Amino acid sequence: MKQRWTYRCYPTPEQEATLARTFGCVRYVYNWALAARTKAYKDGGRMSYVESDKALTVLKRRPETIWLNDASSVPLQQTLRDLQSAFSAFFAKRSGYPSFKRKASRATARYTKSGFKLTDGRRLQIAQLGDLRLRWSRNLPSEPSSVTIVREASGRYFVSFVVEVETKPLPKTGESVGIDFGISRLATLSTGERIANPRHLSKQTKRLARLQRRAAKKQKGSKRRALANRAVARCHEKVGDARKDTLNKLTTRLVKEFDVICIEDLNLRGMVKNHSLARSLSDASIGAAVRMLEEKAARYGKHTVKVDRWFPSSKMCSGCGHVVPKLPLSVREWACPSCGANHDRDLNAALNILAVGQTVAAHGDGVRDELPSGKEPCCR
Repeated sequence: MKQRWTYRCYPTPEQEATLARTFGCVRYVYNWALAARTKAYKDGGRMSYVESDKALTVLKRRPETIWLNDASSVPLQQTLRDLQSAFSAFFAKRSGYPSFKRKASRATARYTKSGFKLTDGRRLQIAQLGDLRLRWSRNLPSEPSSVTIVREASGRYFVSFVVEVETKPLPKTGESVGIDFGISRLATLSTGERIANPRHLSKQTKRLARLQRRAAKKQKGSKRRALANRAVARCHEKVGDARKDTLNKLTTRLVKEFDVICIEDLNLRGMVKNHSLARSLSDASIGAAVRMLEEKAARYGKHTVKVDRWFPSSKMCSGCGHVVPKLPLSVREWACPSCGANHDRDLNAALNILAVGQTVAAHGDGVRDELPSGKEPCCR
């Protein structure tokens, strides 16, 4: 299984200057190719990767863009491949239309084996850069196939290796769990465990607003404005780092404790369009948690089951199966009118997700409780 292993990088001032030129060339080539492919798309055609590659060769020979030859040719070729992947995802309706790269945002440059050399397992040499100083937190499991140098908006540098990792299945526990993700609580397990939502962004909202006001008052184009914008970016990165740490610890624990993990196939892209829930949903990062669960389950020999998003997990009594017609989001506890059982909304949903997930695992997909036409699916 291929994975990305990322390490903190500390380039010298000379290397930072070279990387700045490389990032600028990569950004220019990406935006130039995107503009050319957009024009072709609007004209009713499609520009392939091969055509853009040939056009890049011509572009590098022009007097006005001869400076592109100052950067290594490897990351320039790879950025065309990245653009091709972005268009493939767009035409397959997996993502939106590719957007232009900005100078102040995250910058990357990817090198294949012809552009880097790793000796003694810890000495990394990059074309036109020389030796890069890395903070080796762990040894690489195998020879990397590519290396990506990343400069975050805050100015931090990272090196990301793509390596082949041997999967080692975890011991089987024989346990199954249903998980109901939400906003008020990050997750509720069918075992009764309730995992609080840390709300990392909400804790930093006031500080972030203060830093943004401070940056807005600086003169545009000044060094002080650039420093203020870096402080804003660093605050965002702290939130992101804390969120990733929380989700990684939670998903790893779940995969170790349970063999079958049942989750709901939520329409997160549609739910984020609700402006009342968009910020809270993004802060909870349910989509990232689901992706981590699926990836780690596949890596460690466990199994994830997705329950149909139209299944009324919240409105169905986990005791007798009665479905109430309406259950607003403001109602967190309710009593079944059929059997009289009192339910916590999220725990009841987790129990139903587990029951249906076990059925799907045993008999295949397609198990769902049909709702009347025109009814909306229940959401957390």
